[in-house]
Order: sequence, then structure tokens, then C-alpha cells
Amino acid sequence: MSHPKFTPDQFRVLFDWPVQWGDQDLFGHVNNTVYFRWFESARVDYLHRLGMARLHGDEALGPILAHIGCNFRRQLQYPDTVRIGTHITHIGRTSMTIEQALWSTAQNLALAADVTSTIVLFDYNPQKPIHVPENIRRQIEELEGRKLA
Repeated sequence: MSHPKFTPDQFRVLFDWPVQWGDQDLFGHVNNTVYFRWFESARVDYLHRLGMARLHGDEALGPILAHIGCNFRRQLQYPDTVRIGTHITHIGRTSMTIEQALWSTAQNLALAADVTSTIVLFDYNPQKPIHVPENIRRQIEELEGRKLA
């Protein structure tokens, strides 16, 4: 992925999260593993808006993270609140590509990190991917306000 300059207005779904004192490490900045927790919380919020939490009922179907890559662009410290944007950029047969960006409100919405991840819809009983249902595709396009491949 090239070095995109993400801005919050490029995302229809935004998630704010306060930096906690305990998120910092020995070096006085937020530890890199915390960014992944924040991105996960925002990703789960996005998927919840699509009703994907209901998929994992009696049928044992749901999303599973297949890949994630993160670009760390700026150190963060307490106190701060991060704003995380999430959107789906591609829908495949069994997977979706998600882009996320994270900004520091204490640093005037400076981009602190961005990730690209792949989510696979998965049947946990036979341990196999499943096709992305048409109704989920439509809900994503409605949420994103555009058609996706």
C-alpha cells in the first residue's frame, strides 16, 4: 500500500476512544499492541452495524481476521482521544478488505496509524470460508454509500 493521506471525512463510520494511562509502555508512548486493540474495537463496531454479530448464533457463522498490516506514523501519549475511521474497500467471494485510519485529537487530528486487513466470512463448524451473502453486500454498500466490487 502506498502512503495514503487519510482524513476523517473519507470515512462514513468513525469511532472515538480515549487513550488510557495504562496504554503507555516504559518509553512513555502508547505501545504498538494497543493500536491493534483499538482497530479491533472499531472493526467490531463496524461489523456490528452490519448485523454480523447475529450471524454467529445457532449457525456458528461469522467473520474471522485473516490478515492485518499496520503503518505506525506517529507516537501517541496519554491524555488523548483517538478517532478511528473504518471502511470496506473491496468485497470478494468469501472475504472483505477493510481500511482503517487512526488520528490523534490532541495532535489536531494528525494521522497516527493506518491498517489494511482482510476479513473472511467463516463457518466455524467445518472450519471453512463461506460466500459473502448478498444481503451483507447490500448493507455494506448502503453503509458506504457506494457500490463495491
